[in-house]
Amino acid sequence: MTRTIIAAAAAALLTVGVSASADAAACRDAKGKFIKCPPTAPAKAARCKDAKGKFAKCGAPGAMPAK
Repeated sequence: MTRTIIAAAAAALLTVGVSASADAAACRDAKGKFIKCPPTAPAKAARCKDAKGKFAKCGAPGAMPAK
C-alpha cells in the first residue's frame, strides 16, 4: 500500500515538473496579476530501519525502507 502511494506521488511530481516548466509565467495572485511563482516544497526524505527496527540512514548496510 505504501509503495503504491509513493509511486503515485512520484508520478504526480514528474507530471507537475513537466507542466510547471511550460506554465512558468502563468502564476497569478488573487487579483489576476502575474507574479513570481512560489517555490515548490522539497520532497520528503525516505525513512529506513535497520534489522533491529531502529531508524537508520538509508545508505547504511542492512537498512530497509520503513513501512
